[in-house]
Amino acid sequence: MADHERRDGDLSRALARALRPVVRGEVAFDAGSRALVTMDASNYRRVPLGVVAPRDADDVAAALAVCRAHGVPVVPRGGGTSVAGQATGEGVVLDFTRHMNTLVRVDPEARTAVVQPGLVLDGLRAAAAAHGLTFGPDPSTHGRCTLGGMIGNNACGSHSVAWGTTADNVCALEVLTYGGEHARLSRGTEGLPPRLADGLRALTAENLALLRTRFPRLPRRISGYALDALLPERGTDVARAFTGGEGTLGVVTEATVRLVEAPPARALVVLGYPDEGAAADAAPSLLPHGPLTVEGMATDLVGRVAGLPEGGAWLFAEVGGATPAEAADRAAALVRAARDGGPTGHLVLTEPGAQHALWRVREDAAGFATRLPDGGEAWPGWEDCAVPPERLGAYLRDFRALLGRYGLRGAPYGHFGDGCVHVRLDVDLLTSEGVRRYRRFSGDMADLVVAHGGSLSGEHGDGQARAELLPRMYGPQAVALFERFKDLWDPLGGLNPGMVVRPYPLDANLRFAVLPGKPVDVEFGYRDDGGDFGAAVRRCVGVAKCRQTTVDTGVMCPSYRVTGEERHSTRGRARLLHEMLAGEVVTGGWRSQEVREALDLCLACKGCRSDCPVGVDMATYKAEFLHHHYAGRVRPAAHYALGWLPLWLRAAAAVRAAPVLNAAARTPLAALAKRLGGLAADRTIPELPGEPFTRWWRARGPGRPAGDGVPVVLWPDTFTTHLSPETGRAAVAVLEDAGLRVIVPPRPVCCGLTWVSTGQLTRARAVLRRTLDVMAPALAAGLPVVGLEPSCTAALRTDLPELLPDDPRAARLAAAVRTFARAVEEYAPHWTPPRVGRPVAGQTHCHQHAVLGDAAERRLREKAGLTGPLSGGCCGLAGDFGFTRGHEEVSRACAEEQLLPSLRQAPEGAEILADGFSCRTQIGQLAGVRAWHLAEVLAQALRERNDPAPPGRK
Repeated sequence: MADHERRDGDLSRALARALRPVVRGEVAFDAGSRALVTMDASNYRRVPLGVVAPRDADDVAAALAVCRAHGVPVVPRGGGTSVAGQATGEGVVLDFTRHMNTLVRVDPEARTAVVQPGLVLDGLRAAAAAHGLTFGPDPSTHGRCTLGGMIGNNACGSHSVAWGTTADNVCALEVLTYGGEHARLSRGTEGLPPRLADGLRALTAENLALLRTRFPRLPRRISGYALDALLPERGTDVARAFTGGEGTLGVVTEATVRLVEAPPARALVVLGYPDEGAAADAAPSLLPHGPLTVEGMATDLVGRVAGLPEGGAWLFAEVGGATPAEAADRAAALVRAARDGGPTGHLVLTEPGAQHALWRVREDAAGFATRLPDGGEAWPGWEDCAVPPERLGAYLRDFRALLGRYGLRGAPYGHFGDGCVHVRLDVDLLTSEGVRRYRRFSGDMADLVVAHGGSLSGEHGDGQARAELLPRMYGPQAVALFERFKDLWDPLGGLNPGMVVRPYPLDANLRFAVLPGKPVDVEFGYRDDGGDFGAAVRRCVGVAKCRQTTVDTGVMCPSYRVTGEERHSTRGRARLLHEMLAGEVVTGGWRSQEVREALDLCLACKGCRSDCPVGVDMATYKAEFLHHHYAGRVRPAAHYALGWLPLWLRAAAAVRAAPVLNAAARTPLAALAKRLGGLAADRTIPELPGEPFTRWWRARGPGRPAGDGVPVVLWPDTFTTHLSPETGRAAVAVLEDAGLRVIVPPRPVCCGLTWVSTGQLTRARAVLRRTLDVMAPALAAGLPVVGLEPSCTAALRTDLPELLPDDPRAARLAAAVRTFARAVEEYAPHWTPPRVGRPVAGQTHCHQHAVLGDAAERRLREKAGLTGPLSGGCCGLAGDFGFTRGHEEVSRACAEEQLLPSLRQAPEGAEILADGFSCRTQIGQLAGVRAWHLAEVLAQALRERNDPAPPGRK
């Protein structure tokens, strides 16, 4: 052990011993807790000694006192979505998201709210909305960023043209300094400790000329400290000068913020332009008409989005009104005003759902921008420069020229009405020469922004990415004044060192430097990441959509929403894998217990594969990890009981043991069997049918009716064959009624899912090879393959080609797979389904949502008169997850988030739909009602059409 490691270890132990008796919140100095906060959404990484989650201001004061006594720095942290490195930490990180996350009160008369720093913005907005109010700043991370983080970075968002930045909306702040002083910040110096009040008055009086001349008046000047807010003509606004301090001045424990009236109705105007420069030139002309937003993006970011006007770039301009008609009139006026700017077309959206769909494209841009159209990686760093709006077009043209000189690519987008542009660039931060080139580019970039009268940061702060370059923007005198301001608040330099003043070099502490220099040996192909597991893990850039606290139509990340713990978010797990590869904090490599524990509550729902803007696929990473973690070792009992389920079920069917096993499941032997198998004690073992689907199929014999239409292979997955054969029989009836000729493979086939999900990848690969041998004739004939179980169908689509990338049959089978509804739509387009005419409730399977999509299912339901949406989220059973001992509480809590409430609210006579066997099982066991596969509902309707009085399905 090196001397510095020994010293850090001794200091960590001493800190922990001193903190635990005086802090009521969590004090965590273990490797896993530290690893989770080494990074934010930037290119940087700093390793803390420990993490404290304070319960109140007294805890904060106690933690500061201990750290001060030990000479240890402190970094306040909210949602960890900062893109410049300022939310990474040395010393002790204060995590405000665990406890200090309360909305203290809303005063609708005064239009203010009092909040704790860890409150997520959407929590405030939801409470304010009840009074027709909102908090004006709304960054795209509004579902997970915190008010404390917004104050630290002076966050803005898309509505800043109407409602300003966070600094414009802060009334007062309760602050603790590193030295232990309490201060209440507002206008004037009342509420400040005398030492601080005197120092600020002297700093202002001695530098009036500098404060009036060296601070450009921009709507989005975020760089540096806002010292000009201390000028007497600006009301000596200490709270405003403090906002944007990036945690370097004091720790906010409570804030009073201003609320604004939210227009009851809104309309969205989308204007097309030939290119981004033309869009930028046109943006200022819209501002006199009072839009709420003027956002810009181009095709190199989002491609051709269906429904957008013609053009290579677009402006999104939102207007509000007291009524929908008034909003529509203002939108029409804006369109008329925009004509002089030469738009190539326009679109006006007044329906909220349609507006939300397009806004979601914009909000996910920070993630989309990290992957270029050819799969190349792009990174923040020059994420949010701002120039005067009237200079934006010229700036973007010069910016594109600078990129060309350096051979770089990026897709600018952002707040064109405020002159602020976001962009991620394909800079090489993996090699020493690439990093040196990035440093040169950064200097030239700073000079370009300054030449256009701009600010190095227009939203996210300087952090480590730009603080070194502040002298180019402000000059040495102003930067010296920044240092003096910092020293007034924090004379010991204990708060977030290296940010804003006396900065770390912009090319130090890069998070990529600790990763292995060459790819590690892995089992999956990782085709989209060049076969490199490290590159796959690097996909997570920290935008933290997986930490979203609001429920929507997505899935990600069910375990985080249940536990609220970072390690159970997709981002948290990716960070632990990153640190596992680095080997500095998380040691032990694939044997890491920290990673295993975090992945234990991953449901492998694959929601992140589609809901994460950069397509992190934690289900695959989990399978990869489990494969290596248990290599050559005895596995948990559930891996054998559930991972090998296809073999156990096939064996039981072969000896016709269903009656005996079903009887045994109702005796005390069942409890013993579940305990030995690592299964949850209170889970009911599903009953085995007397006749598996494949046996029923063979019994139909050669004389069975065969459609004369397209031949399709019906995939006899394990769950349909051995646990839900009625689903297979129903599918045959529907497919044949549609005129399709159904074929079932002559020998057992398997997608390998149960082995994949438990990380038994060698066995999974062997199973898949045998399956490809059985399917060879069908593949050679080019037959489509119809899957009934979404998880198995998704495994064939994704896991199969990733595990057997060198077998061309794997790609052919993956391409041949269709869901039940898509097969009917594609191969029997003229078939009319029976009319059911009932409302529906239930759930879309996670894997269907993430991998396969459910558009065809929705269209088929509509044709059959099955009305209403299915819930999003995850059922919580997730294959083996909910049956495994230790997962019961999380499994039920996941179901309670969306699925079970939707069933309780289902209208009378609703069909309960769930195409996944796990979802149907969860519904049956927790809600006590029978759920049906769509094929079953349609088959029953066919029987009722052909026989008006058949036996009831229920």
